[in-house]
Amino acid sequence: MNLDIRQLVTEHSLTYEMHQGNFGIEKEGLRTEKDTDYLALTDHPHTLGSRQYHPYIQTDFSESQPEIITPALSSVEEVYHALLALHDVLNQSMAENEYIWPFSMPNRLPSANDIPIIRVENEADIKYREYLAQKYGRKLQLISGIHYNFSFGEEWFEKLFEVQAIYDSKQQLKDAIYLKLAQNFLRYEWLLLYLYGAAPYALDDFYESANGPLPIPKNYSRSIRNGEYGYHNDHQLVVRYDSIKAYIQDILAAVEAGELFEEREFYGNARLRGGRSLQALAESGIQYVEFRSFDINPYAEVGITKEQLAFIHLFFLAMVWMDKTADQKEIKLGEMMQMETAKEDPFAQSHYIEEGRQLLDLMHEVLEVLNLPDVYKNAWNAAYEVLHHPEETIAARIVSDIKKTSYQALGHSLGMKYNASATEKPYRLRGFEHFELSTQLLIFDSLQLGLELEVLDASDQFIKLNHQGHAEYVRKGNMTSKDSTISHFIMENKTVTKKVLAHAGFRVPYGKEFNGLAEAMEAYDGFKNMAVVVKPKSTNYGWGISVFKSPPTKKAYEEAVKIALDFDDSFLVEEYIPGTEYRFFVLNGETKAVLLRVPANVTGDGHSTIEELIDIKNEDPLRGINHQTPMGRLEKGKIERLMLHEQGLDFHSVPPKGKRIFLRENSNISTGGDSIDMTDQMDPSYKKVAENIAQAIDVSVTGIDLIIPDFKIKSTKEKPGYVCLEANFNPAMNMHAFVTKGKGHRLTRNILEMLFPEAMQAKYWQPYELVFGKND
Repeated sequence: MNLDIRQLVTEHSLTYEMHQGNFGIEKEGLRTEKDTDYLALTDHPHTLGSRQYHPYIQTDFSESQPEIITPALSSVEEVYHALLALHDVLNQSMAENEYIWPFSMPNRLPSANDIPIIRVENEADIKYREYLAQKYGRKLQLISGIHYNFSFGEEWFEKLFEVQAIYDSKQQLKDAIYLKLAQNFLRYEWLLLYLYGAAPYALDDFYESANGPLPIPKNYSRSIRNGEYGYHNDHQLVVRYDSIKAYIQDILAAVEAGELFEEREFYGNARLRGGRSLQALAESGIQYVEFRSFDINPYAEVGITKEQLAFIHLFFLAMVWMDKTADQKEIKLGEMMQMETAKEDPFAQSHYIEEGRQLLDLMHEVLEVLNLPDVYKNAWNAAYEVLHHPEETIAARIVSDIKKTSYQALGHSLGMKYNASATEKPYRLRGFEHFELSTQLLIFDSLQLGLELEVLDASDQFIKLNHQGHAEYVRKGNMTSKDSTISHFIMENKTVTKKVLAHAGFRVPYGKEFNGLAEAMEAYDGFKNMAVVVKPKSTNYGWGISVFKSPPTKKAYEEAVKIALDFDDSFLVEEYIPGTEYRFFVLNGETKAVLLRVPANVTGDGHSTIEELIDIKNEDPLRGINHQTPMGRLEKGKIERLMLHEQGLDFHSVPPKGKRIFLRENSNISTGGDSIDMTDQMDPSYKKVAENIAQAIDVSVTGIDLIIPDFKIKSTKEKPGYVCLEANFNPAMNMHAFVTKGKGHRLTRNILEMLFPEAMQAKYWQPYELVFGKND
């Protein structure tokens, strides 16, 4: 290849386009028993979708060897977040007594014959693994690693093609660049192994091939996985990277000669990809390159750090940036240097430190010219230090820690730590924390089931889900194509909602709409002898609502109006209806959950002020802000101050022990309320009322708020036992999933069942109940 990438990129200002790309990671691991540290021999988790189609969580050789596969994403940060999310999904889907072993080299293994090959319906996949077991041995198959898939952005190829004069088509240009990348990677990848090699030790029971026991090494090395005991093709196999044609010919010739069972048995550290087969590669050309030589970093929760991802990307860029392209002889030299580096003492200086410095200098040039983000600069700085201080390499750190304890104890400690962090907050999906909690739960369930996920607009909580060609769009967790725009407008407008429901024969509270402070104050005399609720016309989550169970003073009424005006130019003043408020979540005409929301409150301990009691209650990890936890924090704002004033209290008051003090009248969980599930206790007549209200509005997903004096007394047409306060167009689902008391309901799964009934097969999807707190 004769292109001068340096010149073309700098002269034509293509620096930004060059460092854009698509990134994907495949990470293998081993499910491990917590109490014994032995390989878990259980089936692949049934809570995960079918391996026939699951795009993100599969199994490799063994049933005990899950593999996380991220989609192709546009930055190292995005792919790292995807790894975090899938790590959480996998850990929460496994049996409670299992965790993922954090090393590339295996955990404690049973006898080889007891290691389970994958149990799938595709007999060809099973037959292939049986062949591998016979040829290489089952224990060797349990070495796990990370594959890094990479492609440059299409915009860079388009602009580069326009300014070059060598290649006749854009695909020819792409093929040439990817071939150069693969060739130079194979020549210089020893540097990455020196920095990130992380397999210095294996338990004695690992050393067994298909032909019997193997000699156990006496010394530590940088990477057993990448050394002579690793999982490689026969070293006599030569695959050329001079051209796509030569690459395909050599692999097919090896299959024809019986050296390989099929084309996917080629385990080169760089694999050219144009699709799922060599035929696809021949037809489409190279679309990306798969790099396979990376050990699992046990000090990284997902097996690789964001800085590693960035540094490896920088390395890819440098491989294309450099002037020369490695030929087959130089690739052979690179393979020898890779093996020598794998065998080195982890505390020894690299044999090739001078070349390492030269490579880092080249990478620094790329770093500066392309003006890469700080994560790349930090990764380069760390690599420079580690090159000159081998005791700081991952392999050396592992050996130091093994000497302090043991390999098994270290693996157990790290694996258990990562399992705990993935499971301790099941309401949270790491990597997607910027989404509201209901959407995080929906994304979790989508990933667990095996739906393809694309984030269209994170700020608007807009995602696309796909299952075998069937696509659905979801906004904010439960706004879908199953509902019309007009139904949402009806529910958003409280005045219209009341009129629609009243015309349909449902009981709604008396009230009036106002458009300003002066207008509302003129009407005060009409409400001064009435218990009232003041609330914005268009709002959700209980924001801006003030409730007066007894007639408000004019001053209190005025302050409540001002609070409502902070959220909307129009607001309602309605009669206060005595009774208990319940939220009915209705989906597809069926009440799926009923929740009693107790307004924000504290209980006196006899010596703490109300302000101190609020702070104590807010220490609960389930309470937070911005809907990122199941319950909202208790506030100390205008509404709370007004509520306390109505009770003759303030934040400095000290309530008696056992005395409950309410801080709000509205019972929204997002404003600090408590949640009690009432689904099973609620009389069915009220569930029917909620379902009929949803039908009157013509909505598939809604949260209906009913005031009910006694939920045990049946509601009839002659004696309706309810008043409907409102219908909510985007009802929070998280508050039903994790409740203060009672049984949780995973409504996000019901949303997916509505959208993708064909994917919700009992064979692959076994729902579980979520319970938090005391189950009474």
